[in-house]
Amino acid sequence: MIHHNNCPLCSSDKISPYLRCTDHFLTREVFELFRCIVCGFIFIQDHPGEEDLEKYYKSDDYISHYDKATGFLNKIYLLVREIMLRRKRDIVKDTTGLGKGNLLDIGSGTGHFLEMMKISRWLVTGVEPNGKARDFSMEKYGLNIIDPGQISELPAGSFDCITLWHVFEHLDDPFKYAVEFLRLLKPGGSCIVAMPNSNSFDAEYYKNYWAAYDVPRHLWHFTPDTFSLFSEKTGFELSGRRNLPFDVFYISILSERNKGSRAAFVKGMLIGKLFCIISAFRKARSSSVIYLLRKPDY
Repeated sequence: MIHHNNCPLCSSDKISPYLRCTDHFLTREVFELFRCIVCGFIFIQDHPGEEDLEKYYKSDDYISHYDKATGFLNKIYLLVREIMLRRKRDIVKDTTGLGKGNLLDIGSGTGHFLEMMKISRWLVTGVEPNGKARDFSMEKYGLNIIDPGQISELPAGSFDCITLWHVFEHLDDPFKYAVEFLRLLKPGGSCIVAMPNSNSFDAEYYKNYWAAYDVPRHLWHFTPDTFSLFSEKTGFELSGRRNLPFDVFYISILSERNKGSRAAFVKGMLIGKLFCIISAFRKARSSSVIYLLRKPDY
């Protein structure tokens, strides 16, 4: 078990219990979230180590590792994914200002995003810890996918862009990875990080039932303020933010299921629509946020 005596973000010892959350996805185990009183950062306390965490991903229902739809909600996920792939491609091009380049995708899953970028004339490399997902994307799309342990072998200054689509919250040591990302990026290169926002309207509404807490797979729970602090500490420049409008619907439906609600899909869609509308006026309270980071030119 990994225990933190200090805030992993600001190192303050003023941390306290925040929420007790259940692993609704797989084991029904209960884990405790802590919150830093100084900077507001939320993180899981006493969670399994990196090797022990693997068992919490071993399910055919973990959709990013298994490219099939086994239920109605997963079919909706796959449909929305096709729409979002194009949006992600456009975000990469807009952020980098490049029509083509060299891209590294962390947590590449079954390779659909990398295939989209490959079709768009980008040179692509993926990093994926799950062997089945890694093999699938290499066999189906002919992609270059490596194990996380091989990241250090990649040459410095070789990428125009590094992307993490709902992966950053899974990393065992974000600071260690940030050092690697800075090493791998060309001067002025971009790092695009998308993840849930623990200061969102839906997180406030659902509390310990909020599906994006997803214990123990999600280790860190950032807000725009705490991620800004992270970027300062790691040497990145935070150049902007965007939101992911569809995420709130999926998260709200899952959260309703966590609550055991009847007609969880309908309730989640209605509540998700409400939060989608009000977060359009307060983007810092969106369900998910895309952070646009830049490596300094010097």
